[in-house]
Amino acid sequence: MPSIIKVENAWKTYKLDLVEVHAVQGISIDIQKGEFVSIIGKSGSGKSTMLNLIGCLDIPTKGAIYLDGQNIAHLQEDELARIRGKKIGFIFQTFNLIPSLNIVENVSMPMIFQNHLTEEQRERNAKKLLELVGLGHRLQHKPSELSGGERQRVAIARSLANDPEVILADEPTGNLDSKTGEQILKLLSDLHRHQGKTLIIVTHDLSVAKQAGRVIKLQDGKVIV
Repeated sequence: MPSIIKVENAWKTYKLDLVEVHAVQGISIDIQKGEFVSIIGKSGSGKSTMLNLIGCLDIPTKGAIYLDGQNIAHLQEDELARIRGKKIGFIFQTFNLIPSLNIVENVSMPMIFQNHLTEEQRERNAKKLLELVGLGHRLQHKPSELSGGERQRVAIARSLANDPEVILADEPTGNLDSKTGEQILKLLSDLHRHQGKTLIIVTHDLSVAKQAGRVIKLQDGKVIV
């Protein structure tokens, strides 16, 4: 299988006053299309920085990062935004839903910026995605009217809005109880298995990480497994 994400000797250095902090130090990883990978590490290990880099939210200080064969390391923010909008679906621990919108409108939102679809087409696609994640009966509800697990299902549906090749989940079960967390993990695993999505979960929870086909462990900004 070809690579979907390839990181080559990537460094990310931040300056705090007169001190340089090397958040990521010479990381090289290769993730293939259709793979299910977890990135694990304690707080301060470089997980968040790695997520930002592979998610096109940031660029490395040095090194290369290839997304579907394109080196994104030197792209401008508008180019990064266009690429991540088409190729990457994000799922966040805190859901990041818009409170004033119902869930159909929340799921439709990414389509406005990426697709030349009519409002009716966006709404129809959003409803199909919400039915896929088991929320076809809650379409007119706003986030405040849903449980944590239901909100995360909305976030998963939204991550699929533009049919991305990669789903990047940041602590997707972090705000959920254990039973609901298991249900969300099963839903993500099913999407990976049945739709062939490349699934990357960033977590500090080893029990979550073990659900993946491969675990990449970070420590002090370096890959140790």
